[in-house]
Amino acid sequence: MIKTDIIIIGAGPVGLFTIFEAGLMKLHCHVIDAIPQVGGQLKEIYPKKPIYDIPGFPSVLAGDLIDNLEKQADPFQPGFTLGERAESIEKQEDGSFIVTTIEGTQHQAPAVIIAGGLGSFEPRKPLIENLEKFEKRGIEYMVREPEAFLDKRLFISGGGDSALDWAIYFAEQSHLPVGLVHRSDMFRAHKDSVEQVYKLQEKGKIELYTHAEIKDVNGDEILETIELHQKEKSPKTIAVDYWLPLFGLSPKLGPIGNWGLEIEKNAIKVDHTLDYQTNTPGVFAVGDVNTYPGKLKLILCGFHEATLAVQSCYKIINPDKKFTMKYTTVQGIQGFEKVVNPL
Repeated sequence: MIKTDIIIIGAGPVGLFTIFEAGLMKLHCHVIDAIPQVGGQLKEIYPKKPIYDIPGFPSVLAGDLIDNLEKQADPFQPGFTLGERAESIEKQEDGSFIVTTIEGTQHQAPAVIIAGGLGSFEPRKPLIENLEKFEKRGIEYMVREPEAFLDKRLFISGGGDSALDWAIYFAEQSHLPVGLVHRSDMFRAHKDSVEQVYKLQEKGKIELYTHAEIKDVNGDEILETIELHQKEKSPKTIAVDYWLPLFGLSPKLGPIGNWGLEIEKNAIKVDHTLDYQTNTPGVFAVGDVNTYPGKLKLILCGFHEATLAVQSCYKIINPDKKFTMKYTTVQGIQGFEKVVNPL
């Protein structure tokens, strides 16, 4: 059992900023996310896309914003359970909550803040017969341990940032060429990544197939071959060790929708007049996952919501204490193991 002050569900930008705000109030946090890395869709889907409405930054890349939020939260020593979706929540007799993941990992805290963005992300899967037979047996939708794919016969499908970034990574790290399959010759990825793919193709490190799709998968116990269909060419059977269909992630509210929370238009209704608490006392929802009159799905709004939610969490955890807010410009950031002095 992992015990903490606040369980945060969602390791996106708002979830990471919640760690910082809680840390200022000497509250410990543990974060749960279904994606095996922090950052949510900003890191997983468009890390190189610029964001223009973060105060103080005329422009900041999504991935850089996440990196900075991680550094900001780091002094407060957060815990993480990544690659595991939050599956259930149970209120205990003492008023605390136990949140259990799909893998059975249990977490207990007096307060829960749901910062799940647009919800849990599930991979967009190609419509291929027998696909499920080879999932985790040669077909993977996320790269959890890159080392497992090095020097393997690897094919990647997709035309976005994730597909191209991983194709580039493996092409540069592996001794074997990487196959990259895309149904068009127009890529959605960052221009620099597209140019790098073509350079690696010229060097023989990437085998690029455009106007092409994988239509069939075969093997006994594990994936052994894929069937490539390319425009104006005959179908081609290719022996592989791994196939990564990286077509992005589809947002869904997921099991959170079954937690007894009030739901409206696939979002969690909250009390926006005070602290963004749900209809379950002690459970809050901040960021894109919540809804209320006048709601704007902006990262900066999520930061504001998280700040107020943490204030109420402090009162739940320390009902007999009064917290006196002190500006960081005066006292600096006093982390749990180190102190960063103000400028």
